[in-house]
Amino acid sequence: MKYAIASLVCCSALCAADASLFFSKSFPGSVPDYVAITLTPNGAVEYKEAVDDERPLKLQLAAAEAAEMFALADKLDHFKRPLESPLKVAQMGKKTFRYENGAEKAEVTFNFSEDLDARALTDWFERISETGQNYWTLERAVKYDKLGVNRALLLFSIAIERKRLVSPQLFLPMLDRVAKNETYLNMARTRAANLADAIRAAQ
Repeated sequence: MKYAIASLVCCSALCAADASLFFSKSFPGSVPDYVAITLTPNGAVEYKEAVDDERPLKLQLAAAEAAEMFALADKLDHFKRPLESPLKVAQMGKKTFRYENGAEKAEVTFNFSEDLDARALTDWFERISETGQNYWTLERAVKYDKLGVNRALLLFSIAIERKRLVSPQLFLPMLDRVAKNETYLNMARTRAANLADAIRAAQ
């Protein structure tokens, strides 16, 4: 009997490990006008800014963060019920949630939802999206616009203060690169060093 229970628990864990959450948002006229995010239970994230994006950004959430997002998906019945609000609201972007776990697949599309769990999960994905946008903005500045690096770092700093970023350690290699390279403005180097110190202190 104990062996059967242990086997069942093990099987459930394996099935859960194969699950994934997918989020996309299409909003013509915004920048970017499309994002797609895939999350697995171990916290691995893939962020894209185009359906055929050949260079997706990969980052890592903490186990507790990923668990919270999957718990919200559980509360939403793995997207097997409608989430769209009956209220007439402005166009806020076409959003899609999708859950996959082996043969189990379900998705739902909406513009605006009054469901608090749906809004909480959307906010998690929006934070991941803002992380990706900040990352690509900073990378472009570091590579091609040295005079624009300080502004990109300022936007990054504001996003951190507003708690709109996840996985800030992703930025450490770029921050260290700026802080140690004398070809960047002194204010940018100082800001990069301070941000890197703050991120490491918080880990």
